[in-house]
Amino acid sequence: MTGLVVCVAVLVAASAYGVLERRRSGRVRVRGRDDGKRLGADRLGGELGERATLLQFSSAFCAPCRATRRVLGEVAGVVPGVTHIEIDAEAHLDLVRELDILKTPTVLVLDAEGRIVRRATGQPRKADVIAALGEAV
Repeated sequence: MTGLVVCVAVLVAASAYGVLERRRSGRVRVRGRDDGKRLGADRLGGELGERATLLQFSSAFCAPCRATRRVLGEVAGVVPGVTHIEIDAEAHLDLVRELDILKTPTVLVLDAEGRIVRRATGQPRKADVIAALGEAV
């Protein structure tokens, strides 16, 4: 009987964690530790956008990274002055460590000066990215 109670408790805890993780994944939010961090075009391998830059950290075998690339490319194509830059996380480990990138895809929204304004871990929704761009300007 004790084994059954333990098994049910583990299943409930794992389910609760899964629900919470799914709700957080892809949500564009402000993170206090990003305040004051600024990235220049020389470190990113591409020019910053006139209004904002969508900086995506990806890895080679990441399926959500491909979908995120498509979403961010569409947003950059629709919103004037916005650029999308994709960085291979494995090839830029120093930048990954500095910016505290823990998983891919991670998207950073940078303003025109290269300051980090918003962050999304996981695949963001198109509407959330567009709303975050409105706050970046």
